[in-house]
Amino acid sequence: MDEVDRKILNIVQTDSRMSSAQIAQSVGVSVSTANERVRKLTVSGHIRAWQAVLAPEKVGANLCAFLLLDMDYTGEAAACAALAALDEVQELHHISGAHSYMMKVRVADTEALQMLMSEKIKPLAGIVRTESMLVLNTEKDTPKMWIAGHDQ
Repeated sequence: MDEVDRKILNIVQTDSRMSSAQIAQSVGVSVSTANERVRKLTVSGHIRAWQAVLAPEKVGANLCAFLLLDMDYTGEAAACAALAALDEVQELHHISGAHSYMMKVRVADTEALQMLMSEKIKPLAGIVRTESMLVLNTEKDTPKMWIAGHDQ
C-alpha cells in the first residue's frame, strides 16, 4: 500500500459516495487508475464494507452504553457468539485489565437497556458479571480511522 492508496482510503472513509472522477482528481491519478485501486483495496480487505452511517437519534437508538463483562472461560466462546449476533451490540472487544470484554450497545432508552441485559445478556452461561456505563453526551463518534503512514 502506497501513499496514493492511503489517500484513497482516507477519501472513501470520509465520503464513500464520492465519484471515481473526484477521487482521481483528489489523488492525482486517472479515473481508471482510481477505479482499479479502489477495486484492489476492496478485494484485499482494506475496505471491509460500503455502508451508510446512521444518526442514532433519528432511528430510535437514543441511548448509548458501554458494558464491561466478566466471563467464565468455559462459556466464553458461546457467549461471545451470542453477543455478537445481537443487533443492539455495535462493538465487542476482548480487553486487558479487570474485565474480560467491553461492549458498546445502542438502544432506545434505559428500559430497553434493562430488557437487553436481563433477557439477552445476563442469562448467557458464560456471563459472570456486568457493569454498565451510560453515555451522557458524545463529543466525538466516528467510524473514520487513522491510517498509518498518512498525514491527514
